[in-house]
Formats: sequence, structure tokens, C-alpha cells
Amino acid sequence: MQKRRSVAFHTLGCKLNFSETSTLSRLLENDGFEKKDFTDEADVYVINTCSVTDNADKECRQLVRRIQRKSPESFVVITGCYAQLKPKEIAEIPGVDLVLGAAEKFNITQHLNSLHKNDAAKICSCDIEDVTDFNSSYSLNDRTRTFLKVQDGCDYNCSFCTIPLARGKSRSDTLANVVNNAKKIAERGVKEIVLTGVNLGDFLTQTLSTNGEEAKHRRENFYSLIKELDKVDGIERYRISSIEPNLLTNEIIEFVANSKKFMPHFHIPLQSGSNKILGLMRRRYRKELYAEKVSMVKQFMPHCAIGVDVIVGFPAEDEIAFNETFDFLHALDISYLHVFTYSERDNTKALEIKPVVPMHTRHERNKILRNLSYKKLQHFTAQHSGTNRKVLFEDHNKNGMMEGYSDNYIRICAPYKNEWANQIIDWKI
Repeated sequence: MQKRRSVAFHTLGCKLNFSETSTLSRLLENDGFEKKDFTDEADVYVINTCSVTDNADKECRQLVRRIQRKSPESFVVITGCYAQLKPKEIAEIPGVDLVLGAAEKFNITQHLNSLHKNDAAKICSCDIEDVTDFNSSYSLNDRTRTFLKVQDGCDYNCSFCTIPLARGKSRSDTLANVVNNAKKIAERGVKEIVLTGVNLGDFLTQTLSTNGEEAKHRRENFYSLIKELDKVDGIERYRISSIEPNLLTNEIIEFVANSKKFMPHFHIPLQSGSNKILGLMRRRYRKELYAEKVSMVKQFMPHCAIGVDVIVGFPAEDEIAFNETFDFLHALDISYLHVFTYSERDNTKALEIKPVVPMHTRHERNKILRNLSYKKLQHFTAQHSGTNRKVLFEDHNKNGMMEGYSDNYIRICAPYKNEWANQIIDWKI
């Protein structure tokens, strides 16, 4: 492996995966590897996987086959959630050389140095209960904005979700380290940080503080974190990637409303507008609490964008339950939806729930909610027509056009101007 010095990465899934892929890239670059685009020929290909849906699993397999056709002598490394959940299944995919589980992904350099082509695929994994360390990560050089990981794992055990099995128990970075990372990112000229985690609102850490001769442990939560980040010089924008409604406290909402750096934009998972289905999903709130949170956000920030995750076709979701969800979302003052079609996942409690919703019905419901999302977004954008918002433009020239997002997450397209790249521009919607 000593002579193999080029590596290419591909990321499937969430913002958290993007932050980790970028960190893995920097680790290998610091060890002498040359980073290449995934479409180029490289000595090593690293695929950081997701396993939230079947499509992510299928896409991983397709990518491996593509590499095999293009560069059969290259090493293929699979890491991420799929790698932790089904390492043996991945190891049997022709062309895969190394499978790194949750505890080993950040030891990628030492594993590559001991790897030999044509050996059987090597699996480096462990029981997820043994994964207790927090590995700090953030993306750089990939986007105008940076994804900063501050929390990992989840203790919620929703009946449809494999994330606790793939990432382990909830754990957080230290507040001091997050702030230090934010300062490093600011030094690179990045304007916007997106805070990421599996269950971001569950950020909780303990700091040892001394008061005279007495030492005390101070518990610091997500509210403590955003207050400290707000003080970091150089970062002009923060976004909260996603936060559970039961963890979105009133003090967080009020703080964001009064902050000049935290953007008026929340993404709040709902999953269902039926309390019956929420109970079967093992969610920790009812729809009435969700409505209260949306109402409070809008009370403090009428211009705030609110995104919603929702799952269609969950077992036992009959027409009544789906119509409840549709009516609830239709009445809410939200901006857009991320609609997921329920797919069966191994080792989840949802597999025991009956009756199963037919696949064609799931797809029909997905289409209905995506149409609702389109109308919601059109309405939200129209509400701000003629107003001035601050837009951060990205440094990507797409056929003479560039894109950016307003503070309240309205996507703007404009003729490309180099001087606008990574700059915040006053823009009339």
C-alpha cells in the first residue's frame, strides 16, 4: 500500500456523514494521499454509507460495481452505518476489500497500510455497545457552508429506526472543543456552520470547573452550546440541522429569535400527524406538542422557515391516520417537507406491527405529501416576495448561474458573479 497514494470519496446520506467524510479525507491527505474526484481513477475508493432506506444499500452496491468496471485493481473501502449494520453482507460484494465499522472508521490510515489486494474482504467492526468514543469532525473545502458534528448516537429507539444500532448511544463533543472547531473553521473564511448530529438537541456534556478550591461538574446542554457559539468571531451564520420537537425548548426558540447569527430556520421531525401512529413509532411527543412548537416559532419569527420530516406507509397507517397527517400538515404554518416512504429494516420493532401498508399505497401517499410540500414552499416564498433578505451565495458556476440561500432558507438563483462567491448579499426576493 505504500506506493498507493490517491483516494476518492463518495458520501451517501446525511449532513453528519458529509462532515465525517471530509474529516477522513483530511486524515488521509495528511498521511500523504492525494485526494481525487470520485469519477477519476484512484488507488483507493472510500464509500461512506447510510442505511436509513433500502435505496442507500442499493446505491452502495451500484457504486462498487461501477468502480469494479472502471478500476478493478483499486481498493474499495466501505464505512458508515450500512457497514456497521451488515458488515458480512457488504464483505460478500465482489470488489470490496475493507469494511470499517463505527469504531474503526477514523483508524482508516492504519487499516489501509496493512491491506493487500485479492485477499478476502477484511472486516473491522465491533459490537455497537462498545462504541463509546466521540470523534470530532467537520467538512471543509467541500461547500460554502461547513457541517460541524457536535453529537453522535441516539438513545431514543424509535420502532422504525436502525440508527442506534449503527451509531450507538448518544454522546457529545465537549463544549470547549466545539467552540475551538468553530474558531478553526472561521479562520478558513467559512461564513456558515450547520450544526449536525444524530439527535442534536440531546447534546449534553459535563465540564469540570473550579470555584476557589472546590471542583464542580457543570452540565452543559444544547442551549449552553448555542450561546457560546454565538460569541465566536468570524462566523456570520449558524443553522441547526434538525432538532426533535420535545428537545426544542422555549429558551432555544427565543435565543434564535434574538440572535444575529443563528438563522431563522428550523428543521423539526414530525414523522406522523396521527397520535396513534406516533405511539406505534415510539416517538416522544404527541402532535399537539408539535403544533405548539411551530406556533411559538412563528410567534417569535413570522419569517422563519420550518422544515418537516414525515414518514408515509408506516405499518397500521390506514386511510384515517394518513388523512390525519395530511390535514395536520396542511393546517400547519410550515415551509417544506422531507417525505420518506417507510421501508422495512432488520431488527426493528416496526416489523411486528400489522397490518403492513401495500407498497403502491406508500408511493401514492408519498406523492400526495410531496405535492403538498411543493405548495407549502411556493406559498412560503410568495409571502416574502418583494422583501429584502441576506443571501449567502455558493462558489459554483452552473451554466453561468449561481445559487445561494437566504437567512430563512429561500433558494436564490442568479447570474454567476465571481465576486459574490461565499459572500452575503442583500437580495430582493
